[in-house]
Amino acid sequence: MELLNVRMEIPEGANIILGQSHFIKTAEDLYEVVVNTVPGAKFAVAFNEASGPCLVRVESNDDELRAAAVSNARSIGAGHVFVLLIRQAYPINILGRVRECFEVCSIFCASANPVEVIIAETAQGRGVLGVVDGNSPKGVEGPEDAARRHDFVRKIGYKL
Repeated sequence: MELLNVRMEIPEGANIILGQSHFIKTAEDLYEVVVNTVPGAKFAVAFNEASGPCLVRVESNDDELRAAAVSNARSIGAGHVFVLLIRQAYPINILGRVRECFEVCSIFCASANPVEVIIAETAQGRGVLGVVDGNSPKGVEGPEDAARRHDFVRKIGYKL
């Protein structure tokens, strides 16, 4: 077994949701999840098929995000993994609906931070062991940091 580290390409202004699913209709169903939850969102979903022709299945309404989602899915190379890239929406807007999608087994991360995927490669193929999402903590927030966090979530409209 070999361990690999694959950095995701997250286009400017986009967020990534990375997960594992179990069925060929994942790309279509996640497409419907996004358009029905945030109709104006720009996005792409790429899904690595794990049997039969083993293709990267892809649905999108944005060419740049489509190319990046396919590139990320191919770089991961693990069966039944999906890469969802979104703009003009945040993961918090759709994450609950993604979790409710019948095929989705797990979600590894939802982020705009730099993301690295830790992969195990065997004779059979590849599997995702986990992700590195962003950077390690540098300390504990103090009162001023808490106030900035409080103000920020209100500035972007997630609290009153």
